Amino acid sequence: MNSDDLECFARVANCGSISRAALELGSDQSTVSRQLLRLEASICSRLFHRSGRGVVLTDAGRTLLVHARRVTETVEEARRAIHAFSSHGPAALVIGAQATIARTILGPVGTALREHFPRTRLRFADGTSSDMLSWLASGTIDAAVLYLPAQTAGLKIDVLLQEPVRLVAPGSMPGLEDEFPVRRLGEVPLVLPSAPHGLRLLAEALASRAGIALHVAIECDVSISVTKRLVQNGCAYTLLPLAAVADEVASGTLHTARLVGADVSREVVLATARNHAGAAELWNVLQTVRQQICNTVTSGGWPDARLRS
Repeated sequence: MNSDDLECFARVANCGSISRAALELGSDQSTVSRQLLRLEASICSRLFHRSGRGVVLTDAGRTLLVHARRVTETVEEARRAIHAFSSHGPAALVIGAQATIARTILGPVGTALREHFPRTRLRFADGTSSDMLSWLASGTIDAAVLYLPAQTAGLKIDVLLQEPVRLVAPGSMPGLEDEFPVRRLGEVPLVLPSAPHGLRLLAEALASRAGIALHVAIECDVSISVTKRLVQNGCAYTLLPLAAVADEVASGTLHTARLVGADVSREVVLATARNHAGAAELWNVLQTVRQQICNTVTSGGWPDARLRS
C-alpha cells in the first residue's frame, strides 16, 4: 500500500468509474485497474463491486476510503507547503565565494536573489578555498562558488565554467607581449600565495609539467588587492584570471598576457554540502544562482570565462 495507490483508489471512488478516474489522473484504464488490484491484494479485501455502469464501494472499500482521503489530503497539503516554501525561498541564506570570484558575481547574483526571493535574509561571505570547504562542512554557509578543490568528498558539485589564468605584470612594464610561454615563467619574479592555496598548487603543477622552477619572490596570503598593489609597484608579476584585474587593465596600471604552451585554467563550481539539512529548499535558489552566473558570462561580464555545457 502506498500513497499513489490510495490516491488512485480515492479518485475512482469519487468518480464511480475507472475510465473517468483514469481521465482525471491523466492515466489509462489498464494502469488504474492494476493499481486497484495491487491495493486489493495488499489488504486482502475486495474494494469495489464492478458492473457495466461503473463501480460501487464494498464495506471494506468504504472503510478504507476514510483513511485514503486523509492520506491524500495530507500528501496534497505537503505538496502545497513545499511549493510555497521553495518559491518563497529559505528564511535566511548564506552564500560564500572565493575572493577572485566574489567581485565578479556577487553583485548580479545578489540582485537576482533579491528579485526572486524578497523574503529571504541574504548574507555573502568571501574567503579562500579552505574557508569555503570548512564553512560548508560546518553549515556556516549554505552554498559556495569556488574553484574546483582537489578533494570533493561530502560535496555536491555543479561545474559551471572554465577560467584561464594569465600572467599579470605592471602596466609600465615595457616589451610584454599579449602571449607569454609557460616555459619562461621561471624567468620572472612572482608574488603568489603560499601552499596549499589553490593558485599556488596550480602554478607549481604547471612548472613541474613544464620542467621549470618558479621564482617566487614574495608569498602573499592576504587580500588579492595587496597582491595587485605589489605588482603595480613593480615588485613582481603574478598569476590571476583576467576578471580579477579587469579594472586595473582598463586603467592601464596592470597588463596581462595569455599563457601559451599548456592548459592553464581552473574550473569554477557551485558547491553545497551533501548532508545539508535544508537541501530541498535550496533547489530554486541554486538554480537562480547558476542562471545568473551563466548570464554574467554570456553577457561578457566575466571576461575570459567559458561556460561548461
